[in-house]
Amino acid sequence: MKLKLLLLLIIPFLTFSQVTTSPSIPVTTSSIKLTLNTSGTALEGFTGDIYAHTGVTIDNQKWQNVIADWSVNTSKAKLTKSTTNANIYTLDITPDVYTFYNVASSNKITEICVVFRSADGSKQTSPDIFIPLYEAGLNVTFTNPLNGSVFNLNSATTITAESSINSSLEIFVNGVSKKTATNSKTISTSYTFSTSGNYTLKVKATAGLETKETEISVYVKSPTQVAAIPLNAKKGVTINNDNSVTFVLEAPNKSDVFLIGDFNNWQNNALYQLKKDISNPDLFWITINSLDPNTEYAYQYLVDYTIKIADPYSEKILDPWSDQYIKTGNYPNLKPYPTNLTEGYVSTFLINETPYTWNISNFTKPSQNNLIIYELLVRDFTESDSYTEALTKLDYLKNLGVNAIELMPINEFEGAESWGYNPALYMALDKSYGTKNDFKKFVDACHEKGIAVLADVVFNHSYGQSPLLQMYWDAINNKPAANNPWYNQNSNLVDNTSAHWGYDFNHESTYTKAFFKDVLSYWMNEYKIDGFRFDFTKGFSNTLYYGADNWASAYDASRITILKNYASHVWSNNPANKPYVIFEHLSENTEEKELADFGIMLWGNMNHNYNQNTMGFSTDADINWISYKQRGWNLPNLVGYMESHDEERLMYKNLQYGNSNSTYNVKDLNTALSRQELAGLFFLTIPGPKMIWQFGELGYDVSINDPGRVDRKPVRWEYFDNINRKQIYNTWATLNEFKKQQPVFSSTNFTLNVGTLTKSILLRHTSMDVVFVGNFDITSKSIATQFSKTGTWYEYFTGEEKNIVNTTAAITLNPGEYKMYSTVKLLDPRGGTAADDSDGDGVADTNDLCPNTPLGINVNASGCPIFSLPASNFSVTAISETCPNKNNGQIVITGQASHPYAATINGTNYNFTNNSLTVSNLQPGTY
Repeated sequence: MKLKLLLLLIIPFLTFSQVTTSPSIPVTTSSIKLTLNTSGTALEGFTGDIYAHTGVTIDNQKWQNVIADWSVNTSKAKLTKSTTNANIYTLDITPDVYTFYNVASSNKITEICVVFRSADGSKQTSPDIFIPLYEAGLNVTFTNPLNGSVFNLNSATTITAESSINSSLEIFVNGVSKKTATNSKTISTSYTFSTSGNYTLKVKATAGLETKETEISVYVKSPTQVAAIPLNAKKGVTINNDNSVTFVLEAPNKSDVFLIGDFNNWQNNALYQLKKDISNPDLFWITINSLDPNTEYAYQYLVDYTIKIADPYSEKILDPWSDQYIKTGNYPNLKPYPTNLTEGYVSTFLINETPYTWNISNFTKPSQNNLIIYELLVRDFTESDSYTEALTKLDYLKNLGVNAIELMPINEFEGAESWGYNPALYMALDKSYGTKNDFKKFVDACHEKGIAVLADVVFNHSYGQSPLLQMYWDAINNKPAANNPWYNQNSNLVDNTSAHWGYDFNHESTYTKAFFKDVLSYWMNEYKIDGFRFDFTKGFSNTLYYGADNWASAYDASRITILKNYASHVWSNNPANKPYVIFEHLSENTEEKELADFGIMLWGNMNHNYNQNTMGFSTDADINWISYKQRGWNLPNLVGYMESHDEERLMYKNLQYGNSNSTYNVKDLNTALSRQELAGLFFLTIPGPKMIWQFGELGYDVSINDPGRVDRKPVRWEYFDNINRKQIYNTWATLNEFKKQQPVFSSTNFTLNVGTLTKSILLRHTSMDVVFVGNFDITSKSIATQFSKTGTWYEYFTGEEKNIVNTTAAITLNPGEYKMYSTVKLLDPRGGTAADDSDGDGVADTNDLCPNTPLGINVNASGCPIFSLPASNFSVTAISETCPNKNNGQIVITGQASHPYAATINGTNYNFTNNSLTVSNLQPGTY
């Protein structure tokens, strides 16, 4: 397997000139010496050991039988340094290719695949080098010029060719014979290119009755013409009304650009040379006619005769490395890659694309203040890695109370599967998850269910496949060139390599700002995206931050201006229904406050503090920072979360490290799950938008590091069938609906008492007041709870009616227990009518005194758990028993040693002591 990152793609002949072979025509059955000249590569001047990462092409499959993994230094692949020239290294492939690469003789080898790298892998040649191999016998090849060479008009060269055995040789230029030789292995002739355009060079070798010939193509430059760009043309591809197609590439300070593709056999051709715009010389353009409107075409740009790139504005690309790994059915009828015609990403377009008809054309987004955002990675949310399957789960999300889905990056990323934070192209959907119309259907279905869709975008950095990077690349130093219009040469977090990802965009550049504004507009207009989550926005500045632990958190006025500008652009797309803007900023509060008060939402990471509570530890149990008011913000724009893709799962740490005593153990699965219900009560109910990381509502407990941080995680839909896991879902769903339906949950008048393991919250509103109280400790606690008024308060989960005589009342709770009191009696917000049974217990919501009864529990006509009075004392492990008709019965309920319990019997609440409850002198009957 090839494990390295591909950093830069230029046309093959320039790279192959770095390496020569001896003999000139290498065959698979003999030894070969490879000679590397590091001049002009990232290895130039390098004085350490150089290794070959090398394999072969077998049956058209590149990179087979690789000698060693990228990071393994093996003596077999170590090059020998010349004693006379510091830039010359050699590698002997002996005794023959088949033996060296351990390939069975029954296979056909056609190429050596190689990348040369420093011993530590930090420097390498780029792109991949592919050296053609020949079978024994008569073969012939050009040794000068190389295929694809480019010449200036009226320049002269010596055309040379070589055969493997003595033969009659003849050189042709554009079909005209220029030189012959007999009984020779070499032939040469001088030639002057007197006209511009394409030239075909051919050499023919004849030995006895056998003839072999080889053709190459070279190009003679013609000056770029200047002409006004069509008025309707945009960057990228524009389909015109007459079915002609206009291509526009922004390439500042470049001289010549050609369009190559299916329509010209991927060759330089003067008819496909782009013009420069008169008013903006940064723009190159061409309009192509006579294309089949029903044929999908692949294309690239050839820039300054040396660099092949995909279109930066591509809406779809073909990937020669990763497309083969797309799961069956996710992208049917994918156009084949133009193998052996070009290299690297290629763009595609189709004049007559199948349109998508939107069912919801003007979606009204949910209020920003009470968003319940569900962060979702398609790869780990569905078995098929598809939008099509994710669409079938929308009822699950809607019933959970989710009103916004935040998709981890779905634009084209490098590799076959990923979290998506290694972007390559910004307007192309990654094909792993489905087609453009699959995604549009998903967005449309979300809107039909009242769910907004946000895209996670990564504008801080990209990796080597970005065409914006490839056009301006410093190969010697293996980083962006100093004149790159879009990238910084170095990261702005100078010393903290933990904050270095890929190559750093220069957001102070007008080119960068314009490009990303185009990206944002495209997603809103093409896919009706409702907003964006911007990844690592602290990087959107060129302020230099020093220090190995520096995360660029200090206030930066330049960055603030840049970020406000992006937000304003997003909002300008639809001022009446402003799209959401969320930043993963995590900087000093002074900067976040300014952004929040501007209207931007910001991620609020509370993973550690919430996990301390769910594990039952008092250190760092304070969760006040989940409140925007605690931060001094004027607007509730804090997107608080207990988990995100970047943090460890709460349940994993509960089970691994949870606190315990002799009667209560957080490491017990069901105990740990029940504590997630409690966590949700003190998370979802605090005013402001909230985010749930996928499957947190089911107590997902696979570690982020199992098997590796960004690796695929198991999809655990079976959790939904587990009663105890489903109880988290039901509880959170109830709270989410209250949050969306009841104004008190968006109140600005609230008091948090959440600094210790025993917590309470008071929400005040003209509609009602609500109090939450909970115990995160591992022992029973009496909690001094503040109520806003005296009188009757209604406990939602048990139906208890409590008379409050003092506004501060002591509430005793077992470990993990919680209460929700309100001044108005509440019905289940998931239904609440005589036609609804939201908790599935068989009792209509209007008659249900216990509206959140766990699944699988028998209930009475009031919706509360029932059991029958037995004839004698017993220990209850199930709550359904047959009761003989006897008087003066007694019930003794003994719980498991590790669990405290509470019981409600015919409307009377009982708390267990020492895990045992005794109720005596009961009359026969059903209780």
